[in-house]
Amino acid sequence: MATPRRAMLMLGAAALGTPALAQPAWPTGPVRYIAIFPPGASTDQLSRIWCNRMTEITGQSFVVENRSGSGGNIGTEVIARAAPDGTTIGLGSVSSLSIAPTLYRRLAFDVMRDFTYVCGLWQLPNLLVVRPDLPAQTVPELVELCRADPGRYSFGSSGAGTTLHIAGEMFKQLAGVNILHVPYRGGAPAYADLLGGRLDMIFGNIPEALRLSREGKLRPLGVTGATRSPQAPEVPTMAEFLPGFEINSWGSVIAPAGLPPAMVTRMAELGRAAVESPPVRDRYETAGATAWWVGPEGLADFRRENEMRFAPLIRASGAVVE
Repeated sequence: MATPRRAMLMLGAAALGTPALAQPAWPTGPVRYIAIFPPGASTDQLSRIWCNRMTEITGQSFVVENRSGSGGNIGTEVIARAAPDGTTIGLGSVSSLSIAPTLYRRLAFDVMRDFTYVCGLWQLPNLLVVRPDLPAQTVPELVELCRADPGRYSFGSSGAGTTLHIAGEMFKQLAGVNILHVPYRGGAPAYADLLGGRLDMIFGNIPEALRLSREGKLRPLGVTGATRSPQAPEVPTMAEFLPGFEINSWGSVIAPAGLPPAMVTRMAELGRAAVESPPVRDRYETAGATAWWVGPEGLADFRRENEMRFAPLIRASGAVVE
């Protein structure tokens, strides 16, 4: 039984919130970060920028492990099945967390039950690019071309349920065109076929799509964000021609469900310190992304709002993945 003095000290500590309780030691060793898309992908590069900064801030290694496939769902399942002890975190993506629940008939994880939502990292628009020999210089010309020959033209994606896929479905619906979706296991093979003339277009994440456009290998037609990209202000938004067209890729930090709340708070605080630091913010901007911090509750709400916004579009497209 605690003495009166000890009881008073314990009460005072609880009221003030002692550092030991409010700031649990995390990380205490190497952290495994599951990158759910292939090495070299835009999201992989952005993840590594953040992980390198976290290593600098915490003094512990943040080791990136790529587990790609199924539009990010394979890696997302790895995160869900990991031990809830803070040693495994990973990339939470719009594709696996907000699109997949509607697109896939069955998922190996439950987005409401199986994850701890930690914090936001970035937002990233897509860029519609076409092969240079396609006879369309603008979005209206592309719409006219596709309408004139339904089913002839194709667009690639890095997998069913990615923003590259859903942006194409949005284009089909808003423009009233019939084009073929060709999914790939990652963006690299999709770009290879586009550059080889076996695809006609792709709504690629802006870093890679813009780089290839600058090199003259592809022709940029429209940005999928609400505003023009600072990296390519000369390229109009899709919404300038197709009102209501807006979709962004976003990245966040998620962990397995069941982490202690105090640890989640600590993760979010350190995550914010990294994502809002000038080195990360500047490198994101150079890559065409915008640093985006939001806390655990805000991230969970944002994910849910995205799911509700995209669900009617996915259902209307008839796209289903078994």
